[in-house]
Amino acid sequence: MEGCVKLVCLVGFVVLVSSIVRVDSAGECGKSNPDNEAIKLAPCFSAAKDENASVSQDCCAQVLKIGQNPSCLCAILLSNTIKMAGVDPKVAVTIPKRCNFANRPVGFKCGSFSLP
Repeated sequence: MEGCVKLVCLVGFVVLVSSIVRVDSAGECGKSNPDNEAIKLAPCFSAAKDENASVSQDCCAQVLKIGQNPSCLCAILLSNTIKMAGVDPKVAVTIPKRCNFANRPVGFKCGSFSLP
């Protein structure tokens, strides 16, 4: 019986430690998930599907904000949320240029895409 209690305590401790490590780990977007960050780019969805669509000021503002971390922006572009929204990645990578950002990371590789 005592051995069973120790085993349960050990398993509980391992589960607790693994959940703490998972919460404190930081990915491309810090502690946020790229799928959650993708929601912030909702104003860009129409412009990311059609290269002839105008890019709204709200979209440019969000891209500028999130684009401070190109790795996060790339992770968002490759996220499931973006795929489910029907975004075309080769059109989406043109948004910083279409927003006329002078300091965009030209040539930054995101999967098989490069920022123009």
